[in-house]
Amino acid sequence: MMRSMAKDKKSGKKATSGSATPFGDALRAGPGTDLASIDTRSTPGFNGDKAASQEALSALAGEVSDLQERLFAESRAGGQRSVLLVVQGMDTAGKGGIMRHVVGAVDPQGVDITSFKAPTAEEKKHPFLWRIRKALPEPGMIGVFDRSHYEDVLIVRVHDLVPRAQWSRRYGQINTFEESVADKETTIIKVMLHISKDEQKERLTERLERPDKHWKFNPGDIDEREHWDAYQEAYQAVIDKCSTDVAPWYVVPADRKWFARLAVMQLLKEHLVQLDPQWPKADFDVAAELARLKKS
Repeated sequence: MMRSMAKDKKSGKKATSGSATPFGDALRAGPGTDLASIDTRSTPGFNGDKAASQEALSALAGEVSDLQERLFAESRAGGQRSVLLVVQGMDTAGKGGIMRHVVGAVDPQGVDITSFKAPTAEEKKHPFLWRIRKALPEPGMIGVFDRSHYEDVLIVRVHDLVPRAQWSRRYGQINTFEESVADKETTIIKVMLHISKDEQKERLTERLERPDKHWKFNPGDIDEREHWDAYQEAYQAVIDKCSTDVAPWYVVPADRKWFARLAVMQLLKEHLVQLDPQWPKADFDVAAELARLKKS
């Protein structure tokens, strides 16, 4: 069974300075993690500024791309390992930026992004995990979920879309599901982008005040904002019930976009380093093929 590379530590704890810090230790949600007590402008595991983070992010992109290519190559020789990055957060928390600046830095041939919207009529005919299973990454791939099965214990809970008895059972079902995914050699990295209510208001205001940002604005975001406290309770329940040894949650303070992007990239790198994917050995005589090539 695949196990997380991080040790149990309360999310938000500072680690050593520098971009080589194990962000997994600093950001992992362990027993007793209280979302309300985490400073959403903090930078756990990193003591640098925005400029330093951008430099570190640029360096990480090459490392992660190399590791991803090795993971993909390993699968061509029969390897079954893959990675699943789950990204959750309130509206404007920065999921789009993660997709562009982190996921976008990796070879697209080795990445499969799924953005989960409201379930379709067909999807509603099946159990809530049905569409999730269909989107799991193939061997050698990094799968990315922009929102995920956790919507079924977040928005569903906040808006009473199904009876309480039904959504309350889903925490256990999710844990069992994720354990089965890990048993099939998929490393799960679950990230909550933790933004403050004030920061969300600033970002929504910018979208309204700038014509070039109008396309990003959805009036429904303000409607959802009215349920802020209920969402925080729902996220706290997710952290309490579904941060497991197999698939822990990492709480990333997201008021500083540059830190959130660096943190997610670093988490991705740390897990890939632990996997240590290897280039497959040639199944042919390299010397003989070189000799043939020279004669051609």
